Amino acid sequence: MSSMMQSYDKEIESIANYVVNFKIDSNEAFNTARNCLIDTLGCGLEALDYPACIKLLGPTVPGTIVPNGTKIPGTDYQLDPINGAFNIGAMNRWLDFNDTWLASEWGHPSDNLGGILATADWLSRTRINAGKDPLLMKDVLEAMIKAHEIQGVIALENSFNRVGLDHVMLVKIASTAVITKMLGGSKKDIMSALSNAWIDGQSLRTYRHSPNTGSRKSWAAGDATSRAVRLSLMTMKGEMGYPTALSAKKWGFSDVLFKGKALKFKQGYGSYVMENILFKISFPAEFHAQTAVESAFLLHTDNISKIDSEEKIKDIKEIIITTHESAIRIIDKKGPLSNPADRDHCIQYMVAIGLLKGSLTAKDYEDNVANDPRIDLLRSKMLCKESNQYSKDYLNPDKRSIANAIQIFYTDGTFSKDIQVEYPIGHKRRREEGIPKLIEKFKTNLARQYDTDRTKHILNISLDQSKLEALPVNEYVDLFWKG
Repeated sequence: MSSMMQSYDKEIESIANYVVNFKIDSNEAFNTARNCLIDTLGCGLEALDYPACIKLLGPTVPGTIVPNGTKIPGTDYQLDPINGAFNIGAMNRWLDFNDTWLASEWGHPSDNLGGILATADWLSRTRINAGKDPLLMKDVLEAMIKAHEIQGVIALENSFNRVGLDHVMLVKIASTAVITKMLGGSKKDIMSALSNAWIDGQSLRTYRHSPNTGSRKSWAAGDATSRAVRLSLMTMKGEMGYPTALSAKKWGFSDVLFKGKALKFKQGYGSYVMENILFKISFPAEFHAQTAVESAFLLHTDNISKIDSEEKIKDIKEIIITTHESAIRIIDKKGPLSNPADRDHCIQYMVAIGLLKGSLTAKDYEDNVANDPRIDLLRSKMLCKESNQYSKDYLNPDKRSIANAIQIFYTDGTFSKDIQVEYPIGHKRRREEGIPKLIEKFKTNLARQYDTDRTKHILNISLDQSKLEALPVNEYVDLFWKG
């Protein structure tokens, strides 16, 4: 049967229906999206302090400037939207400090902001040049809510990591859907673009795991959201779609890459994911370890005198980390850690830093800190044990906890307090405590790049919901540009 005569897979059509027809009327979702926006942009600004990130930014051909192109925050680059999406996406994800979603699959839905903001900025400047109205920041927030929802709802029941695929594939799917709509695409256009995203071939998780853990995990999401912009633009030029991209026998996504299984869904699309998103507020750590690091901080003061030298650490019998199944599968690492990407996905490393310093920053993953012999000595004493209750509560939709507990046992028979933290500070259940700290994090990141007056001006707009939503996208992005 010709592809022109086939119906699209229901999974693809339901996403397109949601993007075209669903009205977001949740004030909580829009307010959370604003907090997500500023937090994600702040993460990108902090990443500009790291040469390994900076070297990947800018135009493909040095010196290229694109008329009406998207402007890259914290830089003087003005790029085409595809390259702009990569730049913004890579910056935002570089330090593993932006938001997180945990379910059967995990990921970072704010990764979609790279493609959304780059496209919205370029479109706005192009429209103004043609005498038309620009997009508003409310359009960006709505696109963020819907991208979060698409990525997060697919992740609820479908584990791509179990078949070796990386979660950035869901960034490509979600970004493609909302960006095609932003470009003026119809439901049919969105389905066409989505079908290409599903059959595009998906990233392997190789770069997240030993022995190949590396810096690609910091730019993979930028790559995915920029690919979404490319596919969306191709679709708007009339490129065809592939209706049974998921279900085609032998050649479809399900048979080739998902062990013959169809995607499963337990709920439809709304604004649930944005409302329940997890923020990384106090420190950059893979999210399954966030509460472990908090527990380590709480143990630091009472125990630092017993672990502040290699000789004293030898008096530790063992350190028990009680955790959940996902943490054991993904970040329980023994042996050498070769680079920052390796270390920020090792629960033992993060806990060791927390115990020794009572703090954790992105710089603690660098070689000069990792060379402290006490860290690996502490790691050698650590044992991760699964709590069935923690694993169950992790998947419970009414809880979605990410619990960890730590206890230190000494050779003389004494032991520390058993410290448990069930919900990290970035969890919905701790919003009242967390959001003021998120704003402080944003202020700190702004101050890395801008003077006091400019920082205050950006804050004045960014923290006012109605003022931000009414601002043209290009004017907001201009606040962050250094050209």
